[in-house]
Amino acid sequence: MSQGATMPIDYARLTGMRFEPVRHTYTRRDTMLYALGLGVGADDPTDAGDLKYVYEKSLVALPMQAVTLAAVPMLLADPSFGINYKLLLHAEQTLIVHKPLPTEGTVSGEFSIDEIYDKGEKGAIMYMTRKIFDTASGDLLATMGNVAFLRGDGGFGGKSEGAPKPRPVPADREPDHSIVMANPRNQALLYRLSGDYNPLHSDPEIAAVAGFDRPILHGLCHYGMAGRALIKTLCGDDPSRLLRLDTRFTSPVYPGEALRVDLWNISGGDASFRVVASERNVVVQDFGRCEYRT
Repeated sequence: MSQGATMPIDYARLTGMRFEPVRHTYTRRDTMLYALGLGVGADDPTDAGDLKYVYEKSLVALPMQAVTLAAVPMLLADPSFGINYKLLLHAEQTLIVHKPLPTEGTVSGEFSIDEIYDKGEKGAIMYMTRKIFDTASGDLLATMGNVAFLRGDGGFGGKSEGAPKPRPVPADREPDHSIVMANPRNQALLYRLSGDYNPLHSDPEIAAVAGFDRPILHGLCHYGMAGRALIKTLCGDDPSRLLRLDTRFTSPVYPGEALRVDLWNISGGDASFRVVASERNVVVQDFGRCEYRT
């Protein structure tokens, strides 16, 4: 058993659980606030491309907003699961878009734990899925995958091999495009208003205990920022053309630091990307994959 865990996780219980659907009603204000939390409008508040995400006159929703909807808050923190929640890291995020996200409405989220891989002393890797449906029409809007690295929960006796392998970015050539993203110093304070109130992203004392100089940016915030940049570059700034957005989080990001998306065109409608904290020259997202309608 890993240090810090009081009991091994119960693989059969976790993967066999059936969770009640979660209903979530959101408003046009929430849609605008989500976009502001990604830095939309930070460079030029009069830009028509940005205004459509933050101004009710012709409002459209960014598809990445799905990650904030119908989530199960602090689910894995339940002590009965045996998970050392304090050592959990969000490792990967995937998004498949089935239909454009309404700017307001009520959705229902269905959650499942699909698989857990035992990496021994290194920890465990948990794969989860969340599907959100429009309750008015019954339409499936988005399917999301969340991979959690359970650093304190390896050695429970599960299988170690078979986890999906993400596609690496091309190593044989320079990126086809590089996109600088706005990352205001108050970015985390804005993004948390979309529902992630983890004090690691707002409280300097909590951040210091976790070993950081200051609060760090939410991974799903710079994930959404990358998605916004890719929609603008690959989709003609039409969010309805985004079909898939996958990434792996590889290093923390600080609000206010310079970020860059490096983009490789693989084929029509398929691209690879990574996100770099350019002043530190650190890759903060890797194995990025973006599929879009051409």
